[in-house]
Amino acid sequence: MSNQPDPTLIDLADGRRRLETHSPWEPRMGYSRAVQAGPLIVVSGCVGLLENGTYPEGLEAQTRRCVERIVEALSAFDATLEQVIKVRIYTTDISRWEEIAAVMGPTFEGTRPANLLVEVARLVDDALVEIEAEAWVG
Repeated sequence: MSNQPDPTLIDLADGRRRLETHSPWEPRMGYSRAVQAGPLIVVSGCVGLLENGTYPEGLEAQTRRCVERIVEALSAFDATLEQVIKVRIYTTDISRWEEIAAVMGPTFEGTRPANLLVEVARLVDDALVEIEAEAWVG
């Protein structure tokens, strides 16, 4: 288990809300795990990092953990994966797309959001995949 405090929703003066998970990266890089503006929730890119700071072995396991982290972020806003309208997936080896699809296909078979999958030269640390999502709660 993590020693970090529970995630915190912060109401901003303009009506937006942002989710702070107390990750050391959030203030250092100047971002929030997720932001809600009206009925739109945007979840920042999630790598497959486990709570103990390590990565699970393999692309499929890391993809699964990315989705879990997106679920955690959405749930702070009382939203679910069923409300996701767009996902963007970045991977270091696009030739292994089927390992990603093994997780994403079943996860989104009922809602089928818009999707982007691109190969990038590198991701942070030992990450093989990073996923961001947008949800509509209108």
